[in-house]
Amino acid sequence: MARAAMSYTSGAHSSYPVQALADAEPTPFWLTDPGRPAAEPALVGDETCDLLVVGGGYSGLWTALIAKERDPQRDVVLIEGAEVGWAASGRNGGFCAASLTHGLGNGMARWPGELAKLEDLGIKNLDAIEHAVARYNIDCDFERTGEIDIATEQYQVAELKEAAKDAADLGLTRHRFLDRDELRAEIDSPTFRAGLWDRDGVAMLNPAKLAWGLKQACLGFGVRIYERTRATGLTSDGMGMAVRTPYGRIFARHVALGTNAFPSLVKRVRPYIVPVYDHALMTEPLSDEQLAAIGWKNRQGLSDSNNHFHYFRITADNRILWGGYDIVYRYGGGVRTEYDQHPATYEKLARHFFRCFPQLEGLRFTNAWGGAIDTCARFSAFFGTAYAGRVAYAAGYTGLGVGATRFGADVMLDLLAGERTERTELEMVRSKPLPFPPEPLRWAGIGITQWSMTRADTHGGRRNLWLKAMDKVGLGFDS
Repeated sequence: MARAAMSYTSGAHSSYPVQALADAEPTPFWLTDPGRPAAEPALVGDETCDLLVVGGGYSGLWTALIAKERDPQRDVVLIEGAEVGWAASGRNGGFCAASLTHGLGNGMARWPGELAKLEDLGIKNLDAIEHAVARYNIDCDFERTGEIDIATEQYQVAELKEAAKDAADLGLTRHRFLDRDELRAEIDSPTFRAGLWDRDGVAMLNPAKLAWGLKQACLGFGVRIYERTRATGLTSDGMGMAVRTPYGRIFARHVALGTNAFPSLVKRVRPYIVPVYDHALMTEPLSDEQLAAIGWKNRQGLSDSNNHFHYFRITADNRILWGGYDIVYRYGGGVRTEYDQHPATYEKLARHFFRCFPQLEGLRFTNAWGGAIDTCARFSAFFGTAYAGRVAYAAGYTGLGVGATRFGADVMLDLLAGERTERTELEMVRSKPLPFPPEPLRWAGIGITQWSMTRADTHGGRRNLWLKAMDKVGLGFDS
Protein backbone atom coordinates (compact mmCIF):
# COMPACT_ATOMS: atom_id res chain seq x y z
CA MET A 1 0.00 0.00 0.00
CA ALA A 2 1.15 3.56 -0.69
CA ARG A 3 0.66 4.61 2.92
CA ALA A 4 2.95 1.91 4.20
CA ALA A 5 5.55 2.82 1.60
CA MET A 6 5.71 6.35 2.98
CA SER A 7 5.80 5.35 6.65
CA TYR A 8 8.79 6.36 8.76
CA THR A 9 8.63 3.02 10.49
CA SER A 10 9.54 1.18 7.30
CA GLY A 11 12.93 2.88 7.48
CA ALA A 12 15.50 3.34 4.75
CA HIS A 13 16.52 0.09 3.11
CA SER A 14 20.15 0.82 2.24
CA SER A 15 23.04 0.43 4.65
CA TYR A 16 23.97 4.09 4.28
CA PRO A 17 22.07 5.40 7.37
CA VAL A 18 24.28 3.31 9.66
CA GLN A 19 27.43 4.39 7.82
CA ALA A 20 26.39 8.02 8.24
CA LEU A 21 26.71 7.56 12.02
CA ALA A 22 30.26 6.21 11.89
CA ASP A 23 32.00 9.45 12.92
CA ALA A 24 29.27 10.93 15.14
CA GLU A 25 30.61 12.22 18.45
CA PRO A 26 28.58 11.04 21.49
CA THR A 27 28.24 14.60 22.81
CA PRO A 28 25.49 17.24 22.59
CA PHE A 29 26.31 19.45 19.61
CA TRP A 30 25.32 22.64 21.42
CA LEU A 31 27.71 22.02 24.32
CA THR A 32 30.75 21.74 22.03
CA ASP A 33 30.58 25.47 21.24
CA PRO A 34 33.98 27.13 21.87
CA GLY A 35 32.15 30.02 23.53
CA ARG A 36 31.03 27.83 26.44
CA PRO A 37 31.72 29.90 29.56
CA ALA A 38 33.89 28.74 32.43
CA ALA A 39 32.04 27.44 35.47
CA GLU A 40 31.66 29.63 38.52
CA PRO A 41 33.39 28.37 41.69
CA ALA A 42 31.61 25.92 43.98
CA LEU A 43 30.20 27.05 47.32
CA VAL A 44 32.52 26.49 50.27
CA GLY A 45 31.12 27.58 53.63
CA ASP A 46 27.81 29.18 54.51
CA GLU A 47 25.71 31.73 52.62
CA THR A 48 22.57 33.71 53.39
CA CYS A 49 20.13 35.26 50.92
CA ASP A 50 16.55 36.33 50.40
CA LEU A 51 15.91 33.82 47.60
CA LEU A 52 17.78 30.62 46.85
CA VAL A 53 17.23 29.09 43.41
CA VAL A 54 18.16 25.41 43.06
CA GLY A 55 19.00 24.39 39.49
CA GLY A 56 20.96 26.11 36.75
CA GLY A 57 18.76 25.27 33.78
CA TYR A 58 16.14 27.51 32.22
CA SER A 59 13.74 27.12 35.14
CA GLY A 60 16.26 28.32 37.70
CA LEU A 61 17.89 30.96 35.50
CA TRP A 62 14.58 32.61 34.58
CA THR A 63 13.50 32.56 38.23
CA ALA A 64 16.68 34.28 39.39
CA LEU A 65 16.58 36.83 36.58
CA ILE A 66 12.91 37.73 36.94
CA ALA A 67 13.29 37.98 40.72
CA LYS A 68 15.96 40.65 40.19
CA GLU A 69 13.90 42.38 37.50
CA ARG A 70 11.00 42.61 39.94
CA ASP A 71 13.20 43.80 42.81
CA PRO A 72 16.84 44.66 42.01
CA GLN A 73 17.59 44.86 45.76
CA ARG A 74 16.55 41.27 46.38
CA ASP A 75 19.51 39.12 47.40
CA VAL A 76 19.49 36.05 45.12
CA VAL A 77 21.73 32.97 45.07
CA LEU A 78 21.59 30.20 42.45
CA ILE A 79 23.26 26.82 42.85
CA GLU A 80 23.79 24.19 40.15
CA GLY A 81 24.97 20.61 40.71
CA ALA A 82 27.11 20.54 37.55
CA GLU A 83 27.37 23.50 35.15
CA VAL A 84 24.72 25.94 33.98
CA GLY A 85 22.89 24.54 30.96
CA TRP A 86 24.59 21.14 30.94
CA ALA A 87 21.41 19.05 31.26
CA ALA A 88 18.12 19.46 29.35
CA SER A 89 18.67 23.19 28.83
CA GLY A 90 21.84 22.55 26.84
CA ARG A 91 20.85 19.48 24.86
CA ASN A 92 17.27 20.04 23.65
CA GLY A 93 16.14 20.76 20.11
CA GLY A 94 15.89 24.54 20.52
CA PHE A 95 12.12 24.80 19.92
CA CYS A 96 10.92 27.74 22.02
CA ALA A 97 7.13 27.45 21.92
CA ALA A 98 4.41 29.78 23.13
CA SER A 99 2.21 26.84 24.13
CA LEU A 100 1.98 26.30 27.89
CA THR A 101 -0.20 23.20 27.48
CA HIS A 102 1.86 20.98 25.17
CA GLY A 103 -0.21 21.99 22.19
CA LEU A 104 -3.80 22.95 21.48
CA GLY A 105 -5.11 19.38 21.60
CA ASN A 106 -3.78 18.68 25.08
CA GLY A 107 -4.95 22.07 26.32
CA MET A 108 -8.43 21.56 24.87
CA ALA A 109 -8.72 18.16 26.54
CA ARG A 110 -7.66 19.41 29.98
CA TRP A 111 -8.56 23.10 30.33
CA PRO A 112 -11.10 23.97 27.61
CA GLY A 113 -12.62 26.81 29.61
CA GLU A 114 -9.36 28.70 30.01
CA LEU A 115 -7.49 27.65 26.88
CA ALA A 116 -7.96 31.05 25.22
CA LYS A 117 -6.43 32.68 28.30
CA LEU A 118 -3.58 30.17 28.36
CA GLU A 119 -2.86 30.81 24.69
CA ASP A 120 -2.79 34.57 25.32
CA LEU A 121 -0.45 34.16 28.29
CA GLY A 122 1.74 31.83 26.22
CA ILE A 123 2.17 34.35 23.41
CA LYS A 124 2.95 37.10 25.94
CA ASN A 125 5.51 34.78 27.53
CA LEU A 126 7.19 34.12 24.16
CA ASP A 127 7.18 37.88 23.45
CA ALA A 128 8.88 38.42 26.81
CA ILE A 129 11.56 35.85 25.95
CA GLU A 130 12.21 37.60 22.65
CA HIS A 131 12.45 40.95 24.44
CA ALA A 132 14.84 39.51 27.04
CA VAL A 133 17.09 38.09 24.31
CA ALA A 134 17.30 41.59 22.81
CA ARG A 135 17.53 43.47 26.12
CA TYR A 136 20.40 41.36 27.48
CA ASN A 137 22.08 40.97 24.08
CA ILE A 138 21.89 37.17 24.23
CA ASP A 139 23.45 35.74 21.07
CA CYS A 140 21.41 32.54 20.76
CA ASP A 141 20.39 32.53 17.06
CA PHE A 142 16.79 33.44 17.93
CA GLU A 143 14.53 33.08 14.84
CA ARG A 144 10.74 33.35 15.25
CA THR A 145 9.96 31.24 12.21
CA GLY A 146 7.15 29.15 13.69
CA GLU A 147 6.63 25.41 13.52
CA ILE A 148 4.79 23.10 11.13
CA ASP A 149 3.04 19.98 12.44
CA ILE A 150 3.22 17.46 9.60
CA ALA A 151 0.93 14.65 8.54
CA THR A 152 2.87 11.66 7.22
CA GLU A 153 -0.20 9.38 7.20
CA GLN A 154 -3.54 10.05 5.52
CA TYR A 155 -5.60 9.89 8.72
CA GLN A 156 -3.45 12.67 10.19
CA VAL A 157 -4.53 15.09 7.46
CA ALA A 158 -8.06 15.16 8.89
CA GLU A 159 -6.63 15.61 12.39
CA LEU A 160 -4.65 18.66 11.28
CA LYS A 161 -7.71 20.15 9.60
CA GLU A 162 -9.64 19.70 12.85
CA ALA A 163 -6.81 21.34 14.78
CA ALA A 164 -6.87 24.29 12.36
CA LYS A 165 -10.62 24.65 12.99
CA ASP A 166 -10.09 24.53 16.77
CA ALA A 167 -7.47 27.27 16.47
CA ALA A 168 -9.82 29.42 14.39
CA ASP A 169 -12.63 28.90 16.91
CA LEU A 170 -10.32 30.24 19.63
CA GLY A 171 -9.60 33.30 17.51
CA LEU A 172 -6.03 32.26 16.79
CA THR A 173 -5.09 33.67 13.41
CA ARG A 174 -1.48 32.54 13.30
CA HIS A 175 -2.30 28.94 12.29
CA ARG A 176 -2.46 28.02 8.60
CA PHE A 177 -3.33 24.65 7.11
CA LEU A 178 -1.05 23.57 4.25
CA ASP A 179 -2.08 20.95 1.72
CA ARG A 180 0.49 18.58 0.28
CA ASP A 181 1.73 20.90 -2.45
CA GLU A 182 1.84 23.96 -0.17
CA LEU A 183 3.77 22.03 2.45
CA ARG A 184 6.26 20.59 -0.02
CA ALA A 185 6.84 24.09 -1.37
CA GLU A 186 8.03 24.97 2.15
CA ILE A 187 10.03 21.80 2.81
CA ASP A 188 10.19 18.87 0.41
CA SER A 189 9.90 15.26 1.51
CA PRO A 190 8.10 12.36 -0.18
CA THR A 191 6.66 11.41 3.22
CA PHE A 192 4.76 14.69 3.73
CA ARG A 193 0.99 14.84 3.11
CA ALA A 194 -0.16 18.07 4.83
CA GLY A 195 0.85 20.49 7.55
CA LEU A 196 -0.40 22.99 10.11
CA TRP A 197 1.90 26.00 10.37
CA ASP A 198 1.90 27.98 13.60
CA ARG A 199 3.54 30.98 11.98
CA ASP A 200 4.34 33.07 15.06
CA GLY A 201 4.03 30.79 18.08
CA VAL A 202 7.44 29.10 18.02
CA ALA A 203 11.00 30.39 17.78
CA MET A 204 14.11 28.43 16.87
CA LEU A 205 17.24 29.09 18.92
CA ASN A 206 20.53 27.68 20.16
CA PRO A 207 19.52 26.26 23.56
CA ALA A 208 22.93 26.24 25.23
CA LYS A 209 23.64 29.82 24.19
CA LEU A 210 20.30 30.87 25.66
CA ALA A 211 21.23 29.29 28.99
CA TRP A 212 24.69 30.87 28.97
CA GLY A 213 23.21 34.24 28.06
CA LEU A 214 20.71 34.02 30.92
CA LYS A 215 23.57 33.13 33.25
CA GLN A 216 25.45 36.27 32.19
CA ALA A 217 22.33 38.39 32.63
CA CYS A 218 21.90 37.02 36.15
CA LEU A 219 25.52 37.75 37.02
CA GLY A 220 25.06 41.27 35.67
CA PHE A 221 22.19 41.77 38.11
CA GLY A 222 24.33 40.62 41.03
CA VAL A 223 22.99 37.07 41.37
CA ARG A 224 25.61 34.92 43.09
CA ILE A 225 25.97 31.68 41.13
CA TYR A 226 27.72 28.60 42.49
CA GLU A 227 28.29 25.74 40.06
CA ARG A 228 29.33 22.19 40.91
CA THR A 229 27.29 22.74 44.07
CA ARG A 230 24.66 20.03 44.53
CA ALA A 231 21.79 20.50 46.96
CA THR A 232 21.78 17.48 49.26
CA GLY A 233 19.03 18.39 51.72
CA LEU A 234 16.26 20.89 52.48
CA THR A 235 15.03 21.70 56.00
CA SER A 236 13.20 24.43 57.88
CA ASP A 237 15.34 26.93 59.73
CA GLY A 238 13.34 29.26 61.93
CA MET A 239 11.29 31.49 59.63
CA GLY A 240 13.32 30.46 56.62
CA MET A 241 14.93 27.45 54.97
CA ALA A 242 18.33 25.77 54.99
CA VAL A 243 19.81 23.86 52.07
CA ARG A 244 22.80 21.61 52.55
CA THR A 245 25.52 21.28 49.91
CA PRO A 246 28.66 19.10 49.90
CA TYR A 247 30.85 21.85 51.41
CA GLY A 248 28.45 24.30 52.97
CA ARG A 249 24.93 25.50 53.71
CA ILE A 250 22.66 28.23 52.40
CA PHE A 251 20.10 29.96 54.60
CA ALA A 252 17.29 31.64 52.69
CA ARG A 253 13.90 33.21 53.34
CA HIS A 254 12.52 31.51 50.25
CA VAL A 255 13.61 28.65 47.95
CA ALA A 256 12.59 28.05 44.31
CA LEU A 257 13.19 24.55 42.96
CA GLY A 258 14.05 24.20 39.28
CA THR A 259 15.35 20.63 39.40
CA ASN A 260 12.78 19.21 36.92
CA ALA A 261 13.81 15.66 35.89
CA PHE A 262 16.06 15.22 38.92
CA PRO A 263 14.57 14.03 42.24
CA SER A 264 12.83 16.93 43.96
CA LEU A 265 14.01 18.10 47.37
CA VAL A 266 10.31 18.03 48.27
CA LYS A 267 9.78 14.27 48.38
CA ARG A 268 6.01 14.35 47.89
CA VAL A 269 6.57 15.84 44.40
CA ARG A 270 8.61 12.86 43.18
CA PRO A 271 5.70 10.51 42.24
CA TYR A 272 4.43 13.12 39.77
CA ILE A 273 7.60 13.02 37.64
CA VAL A 274 8.99 10.30 35.41
CA PRO A 275 12.38 10.98 33.75
CA VAL A 276 12.37 9.66 30.19
CA TYR A 277 15.23 9.80 27.74
CA ASP A 278 15.03 11.52 24.38
CA HIS A 279 17.76 11.36 21.72
CA ALA A 280 18.87 13.45 18.77
CA LEU A 281 21.28 13.51 15.84
CA MET A 282 22.99 16.51 14.23
CA THR A 283 24.16 16.51 10.64
CA GLU A 284 27.14 18.22 9.10
CA PRO A 285 26.30 21.55 7.41
CA LEU A 286 24.31 21.19 4.20
CA SER A 287 25.78 22.44 0.94
CA ASP A 288 23.89 24.93 -1.21
CA GLU A 289 22.88 22.08 -3.51
CA GLN A 290 21.56 19.98 -0.62
CA LEU A 291 19.58 22.94 0.73
CA ALA A 292 18.09 23.53 -2.69
CA ALA A 293 17.06 19.87 -2.88
CA ILE A 294 14.84 20.14 0.21
CA GLY A 295 13.83 23.81 0.18
CA TRP A 296 13.22 24.94 3.78
CA LYS A 297 13.79 28.59 2.88
CA ASN A 298 11.62 29.82 5.77
CA ARG A 299 13.51 27.75 8.38
CA GLN A 300 10.49 26.64 10.40
CA GLY A 301 10.71 24.02 13.09
CA LEU A 302 9.07 20.75 12.05
CA SER A 303 7.48 17.80 13.81
CA ASP A 304 5.37 14.94 12.57
CA SER A 305 2.02 13.89 14.02
CA ASN A 306 2.74 10.35 15.17
CA ASN A 307 2.55 9.27 18.81
CA HIS A 308 6.23 8.42 18.48
CA PHE A 309 7.10 11.61 16.70
CA HIS A 310 10.19 13.22 15.22
CA TYR A 311 11.14 16.86 15.67
CA PHE A 312 13.62 18.51 13.32
CA ARG A 313 14.98 21.94 12.57
CA ILE A 314 17.74 23.71 10.72
CA THR A 315 20.51 25.50 12.61
CA ALA A 316 22.19 28.85 12.01
CA ASP A 317 24.98 27.11 10.08
CA ASN A 318 22.52 24.97 8.06
CA ARG A 319 22.84 21.67 9.89
CA ILE A 320 19.72 19.58 10.53
CA LEU A 321 18.89 18.43 14.03
CA TRP A 322 16.73 15.29 13.91
CA GLY A 323 15.40 13.91 17.20
CA GLY A 324 12.64 12.15 19.06
CA TYR A 325 10.71 8.97 18.19
CA ASP A 326 11.85 6.58 20.95
CA ILE A 327 10.85 7.37 24.54
CA VAL A 328 13.28 5.47 26.75
CA TYR A 329 12.34 4.80 30.37
CA ARG A 330 14.68 3.00 32.75
CA TYR A 331 13.30 0.87 35.57
CA GLY A 332 13.30 2.89 38.77
CA GLY A 333 13.35 6.24 37.01
CA GLY A 334 17.00 7.11 37.59
CA VAL A 335 18.85 9.98 35.91
CA ARG A 336 22.37 8.86 35.07
CA THR A 337 25.04 9.93 32.60
CA GLU A 338 25.33 6.43 31.14
CA TYR A 339 21.67 6.61 30.08
CA ASP A 340 22.43 9.47 27.67
CA GLN A 341 23.66 7.11 24.96
CA HIS A 342 21.35 4.69 23.13
CA PRO A 343 22.89 3.39 19.88
CA ALA A 344 19.78 1.45 18.84
CA THR A 345 17.80 4.70 18.83
CA TYR A 346 20.51 6.50 16.86
CA GLU A 347 20.39 3.83 14.14
CA LYS A 348 16.60 4.02 14.02
CA LEU A 349 16.69 7.83 13.80
CA ALA A 350 19.26 7.72 11.01
CA ARG A 351 17.11 5.32 8.96
CA HIS A 352 14.06 7.53 9.47
CA PHE A 353 16.03 10.63 8.49
CA PHE A 354 16.99 9.27 5.09
CA ARG A 355 13.48 7.90 4.57
CA CYS A 356 12.23 11.46 5.07
CA PHE A 357 14.97 13.08 2.99
CA PRO A 358 16.27 10.52 0.47
CA GLN A 359 17.70 13.40 -1.57
CA LEU A 360 20.26 13.96 1.22
CA GLU A 361 21.90 10.52 1.04
CA GLY A 362 25.62 11.19 1.39
CA LEU A 363 25.14 13.56 4.34
CA ARG A 364 26.80 12.47 7.60
CA PHE A 365 26.00 12.95 11.28
CA THR A 366 28.52 14.74 13.47
CA ASN A 367 26.87 14.34 16.88
CA ALA A 368 24.51 11.90 18.61
CA TRP A 369 23.28 12.43 22.17
CA GLY A 370 20.46 12.05 24.64
CA GLY A 371 19.12 13.51 27.84
CA ALA A 372 16.35 13.28 30.40
CA ILE A 373 12.93 14.94 30.08
CA ASP A 374 10.71 15.60 33.12
CA THR A 375 7.46 13.98 32.03
CA CYS A 376 4.25 14.20 34.02
CA ALA A 377 0.86 12.61 33.42
CA ARG A 378 -0.69 15.71 31.86
CA PHE A 379 2.33 16.55 29.62
CA SER A 380 2.58 20.15 30.89
CA ALA A 381 3.99 21.82 33.97
CA PHE A 382 2.47 21.70 37.42
CA PHE A 383 3.20 24.00 40.35
CA GLY A 384 3.01 24.16 44.11
CA THR A 385 4.49 25.21 47.43
CA ALA A 386 5.82 23.48 50.52
CA TYR A 387 7.02 24.43 53.99
CA ALA A 388 4.21 26.92 54.62
CA GLY A 389 4.79 28.71 51.34
CA ARG A 390 8.52 29.24 51.78
CA VAL A 391 9.40 26.79 48.99
CA ALA A 392 7.95 26.79 45.47
CA TYR A 393 8.39 24.31 42.65
CA ALA A 394 7.51 23.92 38.98
CA ALA A 395 8.12 20.69 37.06
CA GLY A 396 6.72 18.36 34.40
CA TYR A 397 7.32 20.46 31.28
CA THR A 398 7.53 17.29 29.14
CA GLY A 399 9.76 18.63 26.42
CA LEU A 400 8.33 22.15 26.09
CA GLY A 401 10.45 23.76 28.78
CA VAL A 402 12.47 26.05 26.52
CA GLY A 403 9.59 28.52 26.50
CA ALA A 404 7.28 27.47 29.32
CA THR A 405 9.95 27.60 32.04
CA ARG A 406 9.85 31.38 31.94
CA PHE A 407 6.12 31.26 32.68
CA GLY A 408 6.86 28.74 35.43
CA ALA A 409 9.40 31.10 36.95
CA ASP A 410 6.77 33.84 37.13
CA VAL A 411 4.35 31.42 38.79
CA MET A 412 6.90 30.33 41.40
CA LEU A 413 7.70 33.94 42.28
CA ASP A 414 3.99 34.77 42.52
CA LEU A 415 3.46 31.82 44.85
CA LEU A 416 6.42 32.73 47.06
CA ALA A 417 5.11 36.29 47.31
CA GLY A 418 1.67 34.99 48.29
CA GLU A 419 0.13 37.03 45.48
CA ARG A 420 -3.12 36.32 43.65
CA THR A 421 -2.38 36.96 40.00
CA GLU A 422 -3.92 35.96 36.69
CA ARG A 423 -1.38 33.14 36.67
CA THR A 424 -2.04 31.76 40.16
CA GLU A 425 -5.81 31.85 39.58
CA LEU A 426 -5.56 29.47 36.62
CA GLU A 427 -7.01 25.99 37.06
CA MET A 428 -3.83 24.75 35.36
CA VAL A 429 -1.76 26.26 38.18
CA ARG A 430 -4.09 25.28 41.01
CA SER A 431 -4.47 21.63 39.94
CA LYS A 432 -2.06 18.70 39.87
CA PRO A 433 -1.65 15.80 37.45
CA LEU A 434 -2.20 12.26 38.63
CA PRO A 435 0.90 10.69 40.19
CA PHE A 436 2.53 7.74 38.49
CA PRO A 437 2.20 4.40 40.32
CA PRO A 438 5.20 2.90 42.13
CA GLU A 439 7.43 0.24 40.61
CA PRO A 440 6.93 -2.32 39.20
CA LEU A 441 3.50 -1.03 38.14
CA ARG A 442 5.12 2.09 36.66
CA TRP A 443 7.50 0.06 34.51
CA ALA A 444 4.75 -2.27 33.33
CA GLY A 445 2.31 0.56 32.63
CA ILE A 446 4.83 2.56 30.63
CA GLY A 447 5.77 -0.54 28.63
CA ILE A 448 2.14 -1.29 27.76
CA THR A 449 1.57 2.36 26.86
CA GLN A 450 4.63 2.42 24.61
CA TRP A 451 3.50 -0.72 22.80
CA SER A 452 -0.01 0.67 22.41
CA MET A 453 1.25 3.97 21.01
CA THR A 454 3.40 2.16 18.45
CA ARG A 455 0.42 0.01 17.48
CA ALA A 456 -1.76 3.10 17.03
CA ASP A 457 0.87 4.67 14.76
CA THR A 458 0.79 1.61 12.49
CA HIS A 459 -3.00 1.10 12.59
CA GLY A 460 -4.38 4.38 11.31
CA GLY A 461 -4.16 6.16 14.66
CA ARG A 462 -6.74 3.86 16.28
CA ARG A 463 -6.27 3.85 20.05
CA ASN A 464 -6.76 0.53 21.81
CA LEU A 465 -8.67 -0.03 25.06
CA TRP A 466 -5.55 0.63 27.15
CA LEU A 467 -4.94 4.06 25.64
CA LYS A 468 -8.62 4.93 25.85
CA ALA A 469 -8.60 4.03 29.54
CA MET A 470 -5.47 6.13 30.13
CA ASP A 471 -7.11 9.03 28.30
CA LYS A 472 -10.22 8.71 30.44
CA VAL A 473 -8.39 8.88 33.77
CA GLY A 474 -5.94 11.53 32.55
CA LEU A 475 -2.82 9.41 32.97
CA GLY A 476 -0.72 9.83 29.85
CA PHE A 477 2.81 9.36 28.66
CA ASP A 478 4.56 11.52 26.08
CA SER A 479 7.79 13.34 25.29
